[in-house]
Amino acid sequence: MNHFDYRPASIDGGEGGAMFCEGVPLARIAAEVGTPVYVYSTATLERHFAVFQDAFKTAKPLIAYAVKANPNVAVIATLARLGAGADTVSEGEIRRALKAGVPPERIVFSGVGKTEAELAFALDVGVCEINVESEPELQKLAAVAAAKGVRATIAIRVNPDVGAGGHAKISTGKADNKFGVSFSEAERLYANAANNAALNPVGVACHIGSQITDLAPMEEAFLKMRGLVQRLRAEGLSVERLDLGGGLGVPYFDAPTPPSPAAFAEMVERVTAGLDVQLAFEPGRLLVANAGILLSRVIHIHERPEGTRFLVVDAAMNDLIRPAMYEAFHDIRSVAAPAEGAAQIAYDVVGPVCETGDTFARSRHLPALNAGDLVAFMTAGAYGAAMASEYNSRPLVPEVLVSGDRYAVVRPRASYDEMLARERMADWL
Repeated sequence: MNHFDYRPASIDGGEGGAMFCEGVPLARIAAEVGTPVYVYSTATLERHFAVFQDAFKTAKPLIAYAVKANPNVAVIATLARLGAGADTVSEGEIRRALKAGVPPERIVFSGVGKTEAELAFALDVGVCEINVESEPELQKLAAVAAAKGVRATIAIRVNPDVGAGGHAKISTGKADNKFGVSFSEAERLYANAANNAALNPVGVACHIGSQITDLAPMEEAFLKMRGLVQRLRAEGLSVERLDLGGGLGVPYFDAPTPPSPAAFAEMVERVTAGLDVQLAFEPGRLLVANAGILLSRVIHIHERPEGTRFLVVDAAMNDLIRPAMYEAFHDIRSVAAPAEGAAQIAYDVVGPVCETGDTFARSRHLPALNAGDLVAFMTAGAYGAAMASEYNSRPLVPEVLVSGDRYAVVRPRASYDEMLARERMADWL
């Protein structure tokens, strides 16, 4: 569910007959902020967090929002006020979480390539847990912690050799993926950490992929993790936490309907029954994807003699790279409410970037559109603005957060002068 819907023309003095975000007409945002622009709904963020949290009726897990999905500080702060922690994969993401008001004791630091400087920073601010993903990292962290005279609280991230996810590039749990250690290493590394005065191993973690629409691979991985906890305890080692990652899918309109958070929670509680561990989850896409849209304006329509119609919009692959990178589907809707029974026209929806890959959809059936009309790319709140760039020297796309009948620009569009001012001419030029 999201809070982007059409309202009749009688609402708000004639501003209806078009799509709103909560109480704000998207046309107003387009007129005042410009396009392309990301628009996020506070009500949707709040609802999605509440649904996930309420699904766990007995457990009180740490719900650490995966900052990489949408790192806007206002988005993180909205979730932090509801009690969310943060799953981070860089010093920059830790800093964003702290700025948004996430307490350090609710921040998890993950990632396969943490530098000594990043590990030192995480120790200095006192994050909840560092998820260690390799033996070299374990040794490096121990050295950094010993030099500081502190004890690093860690979990060992395990690769359960279970593949899942909507695309090969977002599957993280197979043996040939770069993430985590194998089960054959995990027990040895955990025992080594327990015997190191600079390390405090408190749990194990896993994350097998993103956009998962079937609970079976998750259950398979979680059962393996349960067995690992039991084996570690049988060796006399303390295991207090079990971090089961994120990855539960969201509806992109063309895909199978993913399991509900309630079904996910029922499976988790069944698999972990009697284990007596603190659970942690790292949802990202699940919380923010349907809470955001990319709002764009039609530049013109280019109709070829052989019949192809190119709908050229002012958003491009540098603003929303998912279709080019992952062959991802995004529903595209006219912001003006289409007339009931209106004819549908097949368009190839493309952007202005000088790449054939700058194509959002082929032969997508939409209502008749004209230059100047607005369209919304739905389910764009995750990995949209987060992966945006200035490719083709296009200013970075701005972001807007809506709450009720108010909106705020939470990342402004940079001017060309601001974009160019970040660069310097070499002195010999």
